[in-house]
Amino acid sequence: MDATTRQKHSISVLMFPWLAHGYISPFLHLAKKLSDRNFRIYFCSTPVNLHPIRGKLAQNYTALSIKLVELHLPSLPELPPHYHPTNGLPPHLMPTLKAAFDMASPAFSDILKTLHPDLLIYDFIQPWARAAASSLNIPAVMFQSTGAAMPCFMYHLPRKPEIEFPFPEIRLPNYESSRINIFVHSFSSPAGRISDKDRTYQCIERSSNFILIKTFIEIEAKYIDYLSDLTNKKMVPIGPLLQENEEEEATDILEWLDKKSKASTVFVSIGSEYFVSKEEMEEIAHGLELSEIPFIWVVRFPVGETISPEDAPPEGWKREGWLSKDGPHRGANQVWGGL
Repeated sequence: MDATTRQKHSISVLMFPWLAHGYISPFLHLAKKLSDRNFRIYFCSTPVNLHPIRGKLAQNYTALSIKLVELHLPSLPELPPHYHPTNGLPPHLMPTLKAAFDMASPAFSDILKTLHPDLLIYDFIQPWARAAASSLNIPAVMFQSTGAAMPCFMYHLPRKPEIEFPFPEIRLPNYESSRINIFVHSFSSPAGRISDKDRTYQCIERSSNFILIKTFIEIEAKYIDYLSDLTNKKMVPIGPLLQENEEEEATDILEWLDKKSKASTVFVSIGSEYFVSKEEMEEIAHGLELSEIPFIWVVRFPVGETISPEDAPPEGWKREGWLSKDGPHRGANQVWGGL
């Protein structure tokens, strides 16, 4: 049986992430893993998000194994196509992007009707995608791409506000608890035509019996179990989905890690599109120094900010080394290791 015939008889999966790089990336890594196991993949996003993916996929995957499918958002005066990813999107336009995403649901329904995949894997913010799949009798599951501990904590707060979070490793001081409660309430405010909280809850509730989650039992077993209790869904961990080593620089990090003992190093990275302030950077650095444990810290800087690696760490901060490269988030990334 040749490759074309084999692909025609394989299970087809439509992958549909939210429009942010931090969500598209794990969806793409999962798509590659499934394709390697002879699943036929359709990967759906906006043209501007698919453009940088196309060239990289062509090196190792054919259009038969992973086919990119364009979803066109409606044309809005305040939302030109270059704002269709969240990368570089002005914060005040985020509700507009979510509304445009919702308005593209008929176009996504047409894609489902045309492709009629055996399975839809969707993200946390588009419950209408699950509804469209259901109308066509296509099974659909949600993919939680942020690990288990964070959503476990965030789902606990509104579901069991009077009960203390059962795992003392995650504990907030009173002043931070008040701030997180404000965030949870803002999470409930309307964005487009449906609140963010309702989007997430509907995506969870509509997932077919289980939810895929980017983590593994060895480090998050208790959070996986508790998240399953909170959502009444079986959590299926699919591993960390580590991306391929595409840069020679990364070997320096691995060599540095090889000198450390097992389970001795902490990794710090605060979102792919969040830039910490100088004050926040100083607080994080101070905490890492007080911990006296080895660490790798990914620090990002906004576009246009000129700063040398020597000047970036807080005053008096000690480090063994750093790596610098251009990142995919319209900012510069630096990776620092210490102790």
